[in-house]
Amino acid sequence: MVIGWYVHHHGFGHLARFLAVQPHLRTPVVAFSSMARPAALDPAVEWVELPPDADAVEAADGTVIDPRDAEPTARGALHWAPHDHPGHRARLATIARAASERPLRAFVVDVSAEVVAFARLLGLRTVAVTQPGARTDAPHALAYALADRIVAPWPHGAVPVPGLAEHRDRVIWTGGISRFDGRMPAPSDAAHSVLLLGRVLEAEARASVTALLSGRGWDVTAVGHDDASRVADPWPLIGRSTVVVSAAGQNSVADLAASGARAVVIAQDRPFDEQRATADALEEWGLARRADADVSAADLVGIIERAANDEPDWTRWQVAGAAARMAAAVEGVLP
Repeated sequence: MVIGWYVHHHGFGHLARFLAVQPHLRTPVVAFSSMARPAALDPAVEWVELPPDADAVEAADGTVIDPRDAEPTARGALHWAPHDHPGHRARLATIARAASERPLRAFVVDVSAEVVAFARLLGLRTVAVTQPGARTDAPHALAYALADRIVAPWPHGAVPVPGLAEHRDRVIWTGGISRFDGRMPAPSDAAHSVLLLGRVLEAEARASVTALLSGRGWDVTAVGHDDASRVADPWPLIGRSTVVVSAAGQNSVADLAASGARAVVIAQDRPFDEQRATADALEEWGLARRADADVSAADLVGIIERAANDEPDWTRWQVAGAAARMAAAVEGVLP
C-alpha cells in the first residue's frame, strides 16, 4: 500500500508542508511535482519529477503552443488544462501510469483542482489540501465535492472559507503546519531587532523602512527577498528578533506561531484573497498586527514599534502536533 502526494511547484509552502508531514506517515509515499527533488527529503521517499505545463512549447509540426491561449480553463470549469500541451498531457499520464503500476490507494493533492478530479477518476482515495480565501468558483467546488477528505491547515474557526460550508463533514482542520514544530526558539540577543522575512517589501520600500528603523535605534536584518539573501534555516533569526515582518502565507504564519514571534504580517496579492483573509484573522485573534501592501514606510515603522509590546498567544494557531494530525488524516482514508 502506497500514498501518492502531488506537490504544487509555486513557492516553497506546498513543499514545506510535505516535508513536515512525511516523517509522520507510517505508509510509504511517492511524491509527484514539477520541482526538483529537495535535498532535505528522506532518501527512502521516491520523488517523481513531472514535466512543466505552463511554458510555451513548439509542437512536432513547428506550431508554438502557448498554454495561456489554449483554453486552459475550459470556459471557467477548470483552473488549468490547456489544449494540446504535451507537458500537461505527460504529467497526467505519469500519474495515471503510477496509479496503474503501483499499489497506490490514496492521493494527497496540495494543490490542484484538476489533479483532485483526475485522482478521483482513477479510483484513488483523494485528500485535497485547501487554502484560505473565497474559493467558491467552479473548479474549487468540483474538487471539494470529489475529495474523500479535505485538509485545512489552520485552526478551526480562524479563517472563513465559504466554499467549505457544504463539505464540513469531510474537513479536517489540523492547525498551522510548520517545519519548526517542536524546535526551541533561540533567545533574543537584541532589545530592538527587526527581521524582514522574505519578499514582503519591494526593494525601495525595504530600504526606506530599514533607514527609518536604524535611525530610531533598531537593528534590521532582511533575508529571503532575493537569491543572494536566501537562508536555508531562518529559525535562529526568527527566534532572536523582537519583531518579525512577514507575508501572510500559511507556512510563514505557522512558522511565526511555532516561534511565538511578535509579528507584523503584510498580505501579498494572491488568488482568492488568501493572504488578506489570513491577515484579517490574525489581527482579529490578536496574534499579529497587519499592514496593507501599499503601507508607507513611516506607517510600517509605527506598526512595528507597537508590535514590539505585544504578547500574542500563538498556541491558538495549534501548530503543536499539526503535522502529525495531517498525517493521521491522510492515513485515515486508507482501507
